[in-house]
Amino acid sequence: MKVSSKATYGILAALDLALHNGTSPVQAKSIARRQAIPGRFLEQVLHAMKHAGLVDGLRGAQGGYVLNKRPADISLAEIVEALDGPLSQPAHRHTARASRDRTKPESLLATVWEQVRQAELNVLSAVTLKELAERHQELERERTLMYHI
Repeated sequence: MKVSSKATYGILAALDLALHNGTSPVQAKSIARRQAIPGRFLEQVLHAMKHAGLVDGLRGAQGGYVLNKRPADISLAEIVEALDGPLSQPAHRHTARASRDRTKPESLLATVWEQVRQAELNVLSAVTLKELAERHQELERERTLMYHI
């Protein structure tokens, strides 16, 4: 599976928002600095996420971005689909003509690739921002402990 930089940065930005969820809006420049994302590109990513209804942008001196849903209600699949397009489209059209036009290896492997695509979708749908944030916090605790040894 290829995930674009846009989707990867979108997941990191959403993770950052989840980690700061409930406090106050988070400015894009703060997210960019913490997550090492180019600022101008992050603005494009956040705009696309806002258009998809995943985040909301608040204007003003105390403005920034907030998640539109609880982190437990946002899957990685939603973020990837918002930024890269639908994940649920099959890789090959299953028409009679398409089946005839495929080479033998393509026909042989079509079912396998469809299963792989479905497995990817299932994994991305199963992982929420809340789970990702919890994993992140656990890794941070482990890293902090390692420095004190």
